[in-house]
Amino acid sequence: MSSQASNVCNDRNCPFHGKLSVRGDIIEGIVASAKAQRTVIVQRSYLHYVPKYMRYERRRSRIPAHLPPCISIKEGDKVRIASCRPLSKTVSFVVIEKLEGK
Repeated sequence: MSSQASNVCNDRNCPFHGKLSVRGDIIEGIVASAKAQRTVIVQRSYLHYVPKYMRYERRRSRIPAHLPPCISIKEGDKVRIASCRPLSKTVSFVVIEKLEGK
């Protein structure tokens, strides 16, 4: 019997199997990039109101998030991320759930 990466999680920054506490914002978005090791870029689209023209404009934000090894995700998947303590210079979110695929 071989141990799969989805079942083994010895990451101390995992909110389920490690010591990382989750607090604050919970955001849904689409994985734009999964090329870095244990890090994904989550893209979130939203509308911003411009009072001068009384219209909305589309905006997007790209949020780097830590990916625990117990969650398998690829580009295009819809995920839920939650804020946590800063894990690196840019990463302050962690993936907590995969919602749906492509």
